[in-house]
Amino acid sequence: MELRGKQKRFLRSKAHHLQPIFQVGKGGLNEAMIHQIAEALEKRELIKITLLQNTDEIAEEVAEVLHQEINCEIVQIIGRVVVLFKPSSKEKYQKISPEVKAI
Repeated sequence: MELRGKQKRFLRSKAHHLQPIFQVGKGGLNEAMIHQIAEALEKRELIKITLLQNTDEIAEEVAEVLHQEINCEIVQIIGRVVVLFKPSSKEKYQKISPEVKAI
């Protein structure tokens, strides 16, 4: 699902108030972290990830790896913060995706 401009704008407004739930640190992005991020996206649909100062990773590269691995949409990258969206496959977790589809 490729997001349109209005949809990204809506998701950015929703993500503004979110606290980052994952931090990529010195260890970088590994398989276990990718799996946890995928599970969090399944339950929340919209999450923020921060890159700590001590990491060698670049936000754009981390976002691209996550996009390839778990097929999520990159909503926004600002500095060291990445916002990701993926519609949940389970109906009971779908809180944001019906609104996004309506836009």
